[in-house]
Amino acid sequence: MYELRGVTKQYRRGKETVHALAGVDLTIPDGDRLVIQGPTGGGKSTLLQMLGGLDRPTSGSVELDGTDLAKLSEAKLTKVRSESIGFVFQSFNLIPTLNAQENVETALVPLGVKAAERRERAAEALKSVGLGERLTHLPSEMSGGQQQRVAIARALVKQPKVLLADEPTGNLDESMRDEIMDVLETMWKEHGLTFIMVTHDSAIAKKAPRVATIRKGTITVTERA
Repeated sequence: MYELRGVTKQYRRGKETVHALAGVDLTIPDGDRLVIQGPTGGGKSTLLQMLGGLDRPTSGSVELDGTDLAKLSEAKLTKVRSESIGFVFQSFNLIPTLNAQENVETALVPLGVKAAERRERAAEALKSVGLGERLTHLPSEMSGGQQQRVAIARALVKQPKVLLADEPTGNLDESMRDEIMDVLETMWKEHGLTFIMVTHDSAIAKKAPRVATIRKGTITVTERA
């Protein structure tokens, strides 16, 4: 479970101080599916970075299962990210010279998983997202939707507790968007993940059980029946 208390984030833009987050309080239970929305520059991606331990707050606490990510050393924070948090980004972030299976294996290298097990787990992860016949294909040989499936497999192969997605359908057309959302929702249910996603797409937000709206660094959470 996440517990955020009084989280602020400030940074300088020239002579101006930008308040990206302005005292955010938020509880995200285990197994929750939360969509984060809001205008550009409102603090959505900043909040996701806090949840993923990719950035630290100016003040406040970001606790994951009772551990304040803001107070961890870089080495311990890297360990939490490697073991417990999976990331999916809009731009896929695949390594162009590696095939699908090798890209997925990269998530297991920091965990010290041996090569044979890495290959086996990567192949199973790709099969689970419908890419069992694409193991040896390079990113350039796959469509955008297929590349995003590889990215999802890479995020999930290490069996994380949390899946964070930043505009995962932003580069896809409507039909492919729906396919990727089906994959993400299936993985959320099957793996019992805590699934948190930033999106501008109101059609996606309407289907989420909880929506957090951020405007000017402040947050409002809406529960859906």
